[in-house]
Amino acid sequence: MAKLGHIVVLKGGISSEREISLSSGAAVYAGLQRLGFHVSEMDVSHDIIERLQELKPDFAFITLHGENGEDGVIQGLLETMEINYTGSDVLSSA
Repeated sequence: MAKLGHIVVLKGGISSEREISLSSGAAVYAGLQRLGFHVSEMDVSHDIIERLQELKPDFAFITLHGENGEDGVIQGLLETMEINYTGSDVLSSA
């Protein structure tokens, strides 16, 4: 389990699907904790770069929906910051 290192669960966001994303993220966070992973959760907002720099995650579990979550935006940011993540890559998401 240590192979993934520090995992951050990205949830919330600014889309109309914010509430379901918060719920999905909380469930993923709880499950990863139960399995013994080193995990943090982040309600994604406009200061995401600074917050990711502070947390220094090795891996991101994306539970964002809609705008900025499923359109390649967050994927592009994570790739730029060299943070591996779940789901499709930038091109597939765009």
